[in-house]
Amino acid sequence: MYLEPYEALYYEKLEHKELICHLCPHNCQLKVGQRGFCRSRSNIDGTLFATNYRKCVAIAEDNIEKKPLYHYFPGTQILSLGPNSCNLLCNFCQNYRISILDAPTKFLDEFSLNELALFCTPQHPQLAFTYSEPLTWYEYIKETAEFNPELAIVLVTNAFLNIEPFQDLLPYISALNIDLKAMNNDFYKEQCKGRLAPVLDNIRFAYEAGKHLEITLLLIEGLNNADAEISALAGFISELSPDIPLHISAYHPAFRMSLPATSQAAIERAINIAKEHLNFVYGGNLRTQNYMQTYCPVCDALVIERSYEGGRSFLVDDNKCPKCGHTIYGVFA
Repeated sequence: MYLEPYEALYYEKLEHKELICHLCPHNCQLKVGQRGFCRSRSNIDGTLFATNYRKCVAIAEDNIEKKPLYHYFPGTQILSLGPNSCNLLCNFCQNYRISILDAPTKFLDEFSLNELALFCTPQHPQLAFTYSEPLTWYEYIKETAEFNPELAIVLVTNAFLNIEPFQDLLPYISALNIDLKAMNNDFYKEQCKGRLAPVLDNIRFAYEAGKHLEITLLLIEGLNNADAEISALAGFISELSPDIPLHISAYHPAFRMSLPATSQAAIERAINIAKEHLNFVYGGNLRTQNYMQTYCPVCDALVIERSYEGGRSFLVDDNKCPKCGHTIYGVFA
């Protein structure tokens, strides 16, 4: 199948057919024939094109818990897909083969996506843009949401986007899991070739816009697991709401990083520190399922039970603890 080039949003034309992409904080200035840091936007004869439009590197039906989203329709299935691009360059990227390296893609069709999403969860059709960095697929996400308004759109993202495009996209989005790499700008610069401030701003914007929000931290011992940094990260989230779930996941050696995998002890320590600020803190990428369960922060009753196969809610009246009646943060059936 052949697709005509799709003109990108958010760019500025300069002299001599040069241009500046204003989608993300890299603000790449491109000469004719050059592509941006994300590899998804190219200057073709003085016009910026989204060259990854409708080109998918991975598609699958997942448990919603795999995103991870633990407080958003637990136990449901979600159609998940992603592009072959990313606007960060993390030395430890866990999905580098599809996000950083050029990989084979296939074309997608909006009609088939709509049918697939309805098949996955007829009662609540939902679609996750994930796996790599979905915000580099900006135009495709927007077009898909406009074409299929009955779909609930989920983003699993690094949130490294300029303010205007991020705010413009939020009305189309139902839920986000934002990857907060560290509470340290030097970490972002040295390990990810990015900056911390835009990510924090967009986390605030997403919460203030009333979107369901969960945060993920990939913990790397010796780089972003200092007690003070974990406390600062959890404290930042708590200032928005102590109910926002935080997922602290174990890193495994990948791409350019060969540091040992994160130990369970380090995850447990980080969870305990974060719980001083937050009501819902989980552990991921571990061999145990002990850190996947949701307990009521008031009476400690088990309110959502999870395994690697999915989740089961015991909440009553959609979102209340069955034992004490406390309202649990989230979006539930």
